[in-house]
Amino acid sequence: MTQYTQPHAAGNHSACIRLVPIFNHLEESSMDRIAGKAHTNHYQKGEFLFRSQEKDDALYIVNRGKVRIYRLSDSGKEQLVRILNPGDFTGEWTLFNPDAVHEEYAEATRDTSVCMIQQHDVQEFLKEYPAISLKLLGEMSQRLESSERQTAQVAVESVITRLVLFLAENVEPEMGNSPTITLPMAKKDIASYLGTTPETISRKFGELEDEGLIQQLSGKRIKIQDLDDLLLYSE
Repeated sequence: MTQYTQPHAAGNHSACIRLVPIFNHLEESSMDRIAGKAHTNHYQKGEFLFRSQEKDDALYIVNRGKVRIYRLSDSGKEQLVRILNPGDFTGEWTLFNPDAVHEEYAEATRDTSVCMIQQHDVQEFLKEYPAISLKLLGEMSQRLESSERQTAQVAVESVITRLVLFLAENVEPEMGNSPTITLPMAKKDIASYLGTTPETISRKFGELEDEGLIQQLSGKRIKIQDLDDLLLYSE
């Protein structure tokens, strides 16, 4: 069962607040003030932070664990939107739309702790610290761009191209042309994110490995033999 914790002293939530890019640029005293308004919820694996069509008025910040954000189509097919790791947040839409309901599901995929800040408190902090608004707008713009790119790829690109581009997006510039990356989610979630089935994704990983383009290692790690060759294969 979900366990709810009442507000505590700022120190109990300061580590959570310091994980979040929209807050951790502030002075220590300011982050402590924000932390003082936080609550903590604990969720077991499989429990929901919220469901589609539920009304809410809180910002959720993942402190520990992992959360899947997904939608269901009219036919009941699941479409993964993103995975939240410690420091990631959700619920920002309801901060600016008080009468709105969630259009997505947020499910804990392991035991998870979430810091929550109520809408009216966040709005007061936005007025007091305008830099938070700029950071929040930047994050929302990135999510919109990612969502539009995801929609376009599902509509026009082949599965192998979607997978190659997904792998390439997880390569940091400093990794070079022969990087080893760690997949940010399980393969079944990659399938949902890319709009296909787990069986198809497994076959496509096998195809890339048979072509000598990648090597599948333990612990969700993928060795890309040559990033340029991998990208050319998708064309």
